[in-house]
Amino acid sequence: MKQILLLALLLPLSSYAADEVYSLVIKEHRFQPAEVIIPAGKKVKLLIENQDATPEEFESHSLNREKVIAGKSKATIYIGPLNPGRYTFEGEFNPKTAQGVIIAQ
Repeated sequence: MKQILLLALLLPLSSYAADEVYSLVIKEHRFQPAEVIIPAGKKVKLLIENQDATPEEFESHSLNREKVIAGKSKATIYIGPLNPGRYTFEGEFNPKTAQGVIIAQ
């Protein structure tokens, strides 16, 4: 009985460990890479590193996510599971240069 209870408690943790990690870098007010391809139907983790000295905001209306990332710091954003398609994002503080797209396929 104890083993079943322990297994039931650990199952939610195993789903977090299975998340795939995708990295984005903000450098010179641009997202690199500007295009990230992820599997449709799976929850993924975006690890965003802001290498600029100034803050930037990851903003995506299609992903329903906003996150300010301080200069010289990192942030994690979970997205998905997503249907196949294109999901745009931008840096709200530098929208002319900081643009990108998540492609779920």
